[in-house]
Amino acid sequence: MKTPFTLLAALAFVLIVAAAVVTGSLIAASPALAATPGGGPLDPQALAWGLAAAAAATALSSLAAGYAVAKVGTAAVGALAEKPELMARLLIFVGLAEGIAIYGLIVSILILNRLG
Repeated sequence: MKTPFTLLAALAFVLIVAAAVVTGSLIAASPALAATPGGGPLDPQALAWGLAAAAAATALSSLAAGYAVAKVGTAAVGALAEKPELMARLLIFVGLAEGIAIYGLIVSILILNRLG
């Protein structure tokens, strides 16, 4: 039987992975951000790192969100079978887990916006 601590640990793991994705994306995009002092064309290598960072932010946050939804959704269905009146509360937890993917998408859009 899953304990609340296990679910909390899984959610904390997913949040740590999402934070690592954001940090890695910002570090990888830093050459692209520094490469355009006068608005000229970007260095191809900096552009490649920026695109890779945007792709990694989207991919890893989507994987983390999928993992979180799988864990939280499984627990939510189990709790819903025992207490059907918890439906609204459980949807909030699944929505919060899905928000990780949206944050990754926003980070990748911001990276691509800086690349020009």
